[in-house]
Amino acid sequence: MVSPWRLRILPNSRQLLVLACLLFLFWCMTLYRVSNLSPTRQKESEVLKNEIISLSEKYVRALSRENTDIVDGPYAGRFTAYDLKKTMAVLLESMLERLSRLEVQVHHVMNISNSSMANLTRPSVDQSEDSLHAEVNFVTPTPMALPTESTGEVTEHSMSKQKQLDLIVGKTEACMLTDQDKQVYTKCEGKLEWMRQMWQSDPCYASYGVDGSECSFLMYLSEVEGWCPKRTWRKNVKVPKEDLSKVQYVNTNDDIDGLMKILVDPNERQSYAWIRMRIRKMWPRWVAAAEKLKEKQMLQKRRRKKILVHLGLLSKQSGWGFAENQFKGGPLGELVQWSDLICTLYVLGHQLTITSETYQLEKILSQLPAANSPCQSRTDLPVHIIYTDIVGLRQFKRYVKGGYGKFSCLLRIVDSFGTEPAYNLRAYAKSHKILTSWGGQDLLPQQFFTMFPHSPDNSFMGFVVEQHLNDSDVKGIKRENWALVYGKNDYMYENTSRVSLYRGKEKYLNTIKKRLQIHGTVYVDEKSKKKSYMPSFVTNHGLQKPEDFHVLLRKSKVFVGLGFPYEGPAPLEAIANGAVYINPKFSSPHSSKNTQFFKGKPTARELTSQHPYAEVFIGEPYVYTVHVNNEEEILKVLDKILQNKEFTSHMPYEFTEEGMLQRMNAYIEHQNWCQFQRQDAKWPPHSAISFVIGGEGQSCKEACWGQGLICEPSHFLQINSARSMKEAHVECSREDYVADIFFPGYHANSNECIFQKEELLFSCVGKKSNFRRYCPCRNYIKGQTALCKECV
Repeated sequence: MVSPWRLRILPNSRQLLVLACLLFLFWCMTLYRVSNLSPTRQKESEVLKNEIISLSEKYVRALSRENTDIVDGPYAGRFTAYDLKKTMAVLLESMLERLSRLEVQVHHVMNISNSSMANLTRPSVDQSEDSLHAEVNFVTPTPMALPTESTGEVTEHSMSKQKQLDLIVGKTEACMLTDQDKQVYTKCEGKLEWMRQMWQSDPCYASYGVDGSECSFLMYLSEVEGWCPKRTWRKNVKVPKEDLSKVQYVNTNDDIDGLMKILVDPNERQSYAWIRMRIRKMWPRWVAAAEKLKEKQMLQKRRRKKILVHLGLLSKQSGWGFAENQFKGGPLGELVQWSDLICTLYVLGHQLTITSETYQLEKILSQLPAANSPCQSRTDLPVHIIYTDIVGLRQFKRYVKGGYGKFSCLLRIVDSFGTEPAYNLRAYAKSHKILTSWGGQDLLPQQFFTMFPHSPDNSFMGFVVEQHLNDSDVKGIKRENWALVYGKNDYMYENTSRVSLYRGKEKYLNTIKKRLQIHGTVYVDEKSKKKSYMPSFVTNHGLQKPEDFHVLLRKSKVFVGLGFPYEGPAPLEAIANGAVYINPKFSSPHSSKNTQFFKGKPTARELTSQHPYAEVFIGEPYVYTVHVNNEEEILKVLDKILQNKEFTSHMPYEFTEEGMLQRMNAYIEHQNWCQFQRQDAKWPPHSAISFVIGGEGQSCKEACWGQGLICEPSHFLQINSARSMKEAHVECSREDYVADIFFPGYHANSNECIFQKEELLFSCVGKKSNFRRYCPCRNYIKGQTALCKECV
């Protein structure tokens, strides 16, 4: 694609060049005539000559000024005019020199003419021809000699010629990385090394002017892909203004029929059936939430984004059977998140394309320009954002192949349990033997969107807690002395469950039975002959429709967790319906080290209870986190709950339709990872950020939370230097750059400062004994933890 700078500059430059050359030739012809003018016309010629000289100088200077704004550079690229500038530099130098010599010669000719006229002599025809021939030979340019080693003589002409040669070979260009460049642009060296080996692997690199020289590598990696620093050629660039007439703006959208047309099921698998059902039931609440949010903040005049949504988990190739089991007790947490995401994007007014099968994805990607080209120019990409999951990401990579790099910054990965930086960077995970099939994606950790705010390293997408019952529905529902068990599958009642570390679930339920009647909602396969693990004293209502399940929650006083599933939406639904959630506390945290469920997941997170969000962000009196093997503690908590005559509902704002619209709108408006992360973050704004020195062995997540703040990874780069450490009153005895998840920070004993060498390893959760981390922390809105107070 031709650069707008070149389109703007080159026509004017060529016109000036042609005019200058024509004037130069015209002047030469005029000088020839001047030598044969009569005395009566010499005064007129003198005036004309001065005008020509003046005009020529003006045009040459104008041509020179015009070229000062060219995107200069060390090679001929599609976005530069460097070869033209070299040519004109040599030409202008030569023209100015010759103009000067011709002017001297004109004076010489004029003096001879005046002398001859004074002596009333007239040369013969032969003499005139010889004189003319001599004059023509004299003004014909001759090559300027370069300085030689033998004489060492350097003339003014030779110096001028040497400057021209320096310009031609790019001698004056800075094509080396400084130490500061390497610290700020941490990926530049690696990209340079790759270019040295692979620049001929695809012709697209040559089309951008890469010619095998170090300068061409650097300029391509700075101007096209943005991995390396901008050089002196950018100093005078006038950035073209955006054509705002082509920008589309959006308001909110309340047309559900338009959304249903987009959610057309591929084949006859009814992949979107459950999603469509949920959207239809909740649609009035979405529309009302959008209207309410518009009263709080401006949702008009937002840029309309083209968004591709690919649900890899629903594809046949995934082998997970989500589509087939969505109405048979299969896991619905992921479908809840996807349906709410689709609804959010559509209500916010953006243009959606939704796919779930690989042939649909392949058809779309085959239409993308240069989708398989490795050159990572991100100009005029056909989509602005791509939402998918890990399965979809693998499918996406398979079809874009070499062109994946240019689309990678557009990706948002719906990732229920999160991906930590140590597992995300493939080289690091492999060297530390923690690489899993889910990890090693080499994306920015914030490109992973989680169901709950697990780690600040990822982005919290969330979902909407469904509320099926309105005020009129609940008036006739009486709160019974019931405890409803959280678990729709029989294996969750197993005493030695494969997903739990504690035994004695029947004993735990027997303790609760001393105060409350136990009810359950377990899916029963009538054809199965397997023995049930559910105790006989549990009244089973079978798998319920969502609205019927909410009626049961309204009738119950307590919602009982069994330890699994982890972090589902049901506890929040129970709290929203006024049932108190009993949250099992784990005697030792559950993680990939000791729990099969987390094996292979790209996180080292340790869960202290079945539902950490309910434990940390909600708490009493809506949530009680208890040791399920401690009968005395359980009975004490139950008595405290039953003393309460009123069971009030509670709904965190971030899990409402309005809260999700607000959060996702802020992400869409401000998260832009195609503007490379090495630049200081502009969002969240600096006014929301504080910098904290953590305690020995603390992670930044812990250090920030201890100050009532949340770690903000987008601002790590800002403090990754000795200067920033000094501003925090830490004098570094020694400085080093290392690629690991513990930095920046310093050793508590020696004050040796270590900074981050690999920006993908900036981590809020990394911690190391005897090491104090330097952490960027932000404030947050209570009930909207993903956003700072200045973010809305």
